[in-house]
Amino acid sequence: MKISQLSVFLENRPHSLLEPLQALAAAQIDLSGIALADSEQFGILRLVLRDWARARALLQSGGWAVTVTDMVAIQVEDQPGGLVRILEVLAAAGADIEYMYGFFVRRSGRLAMLFRFAAPERAIAALEGAGVTMLGEDALY
Repeated sequence: MKISQLSVFLENRPHSLLEPLQALAAAQIDLSGIALADSEQFGILRLVLRDWARARALLQSGGWAVTVTDMVAIQVEDQPGGLVRILEVLAAAGADIEYMYGFFVRRSGRLAMLFRFAAPERAIAALEGAGVTMLGEDALY
């Protein structure tokens, strides 16, 4: 199960994070997940939202460079070692994690982690084989 994430490239300057979020808010587009990574020169704003295609079009029309990335949302047990179990399954399968971040599923109160894998099919097969619950877009929003 894959979900779409937007990656918005930002200049590393004051208020560069505020501007795209203002544009989304003005268009009544609600965020479900957000992460920010930066370097000296630029930042990458990662967004998960229900209406990602509309958000992408809006941001691109505003001059931002936007890419769409496939992510895998994995339900994580809310207890010590919950994430460790997931990581052990992935390590045993040789599934490389490019990056990940936390996500809160509003409807159910479940905890989830969003993962970007180098080989998503391998990771998904390993997780399914271990009985790990993956969340589709219907469960996230």
